[in-house]
Amino acid sequence: MAGEARSGVRPCILVADDEPGIRDSFEALLKKDYDLRFAQSGEEVLATLERTHVHLILLDVRMPGLDGIDVLRRIREVNDSTDVIVVTAVRSLKTAVEAIKLGAFDYVTKPFDIHEILALIKQVMEKQALEKEVLYLRAEVADGRRFESVVGNHPRMLEIYDLVARIADNNATVLLTGESGTGKEVLARTIHQQSTRRQRPFVAVNCAAIPAELLESELFGHEKGAFTGAVQTRVGKFEMASSGTLFLDEIGGLRLDLQTKILRALQEREIERVGGTRTIKIDVRVIAASNRDLKKALEEKVFREDLYYRLNVVPIYLPPLRQRKDDIPLLVDH
Repeated sequence: MAGEARSGVRPCILVADDEPGIRDSFEALLKKDYDLRFAQSGEEVLATLERTHVHLILLDVRMPGLDGIDVLRRIREVNDSTDVIVVTAVRSLKTAVEAIKLGAFDYVTKPFDIHEILALIKQVMEKQALEKEVLYLRAEVADGRRFESVVGNHPRMLEIYDLVARIADNNATVLLTGESGTGKEVLARTIHQQSTRRQRPFVAVNCAAIPAELLESELFGHEKGAFTGAVQTRVGKFEMASSGTLFLDEIGGLRLDLQTKILRALQEREIERVGGTRTIKIDVRVIAASNRDLKKALEEKVFREDLYYRLNVVPIYLPPLRQRKDDIPLLVDH
């Protein structure tokens, strides 16, 4: 579930609107995935924030007492990080500009599209997850931890640690291969943590877990109206990983047309969103992984040879656990 925190605690959304019908609509729409709080006035919003940690506020501009813009201004005086989506029935460019200047995540007008609101909420939660990841990695670096997350004393693993130390700081593409469960994502995170990109996002995508028809949008983003249901422009994973690292797991099963687009991104350092015509420059280090035999996939013509060699600049093979049985107790304790 996109809105669920890693700890299992549901994110809290505060719905601030004096219209009962609007509050009821949001409750029906969001109660399954989010912990909801409600306020009917600006004063109630501020009181709720004093006693409750809120991840997102859906803030109506016109309410009794303090209006939404005044509330947003008060919020920014005490907490600069709370995400706010401003909602209003008034089509006012001045209000929109003022809300954005005060740090609102976005601005929508009534009557709003349900899918648009859901898409915006998802974007907020994804942004917060990335910010959390960056803070975590910064803390690891500040503590001076090196290779703490990678476990194993097998000679091959020690060779891998040495290789990671040598290649972490360059931008070479890395291809991790090996059976499922050998720790490819853990190693990818370690490479990122030891690199000069460590204070930027690490974004992981399991290509096999996303339906093929949605994967292009997930990776490259899409423009509003690009397809049915695309009610809002969405940033893809390549852009989310800006100046950081993008981990493409299970890349061996990609469709050939997507392989072509990824190849272009690697070669030209640029992408286009689905439904868009604007070229977007990217600065991303790509680490790919596969549990499939990619050389066999080349022979079967289901994987592009040029993409394989573009990914395979630094190849790292992780041996299966059955070949490093001495590491299993360490992994169990980890």
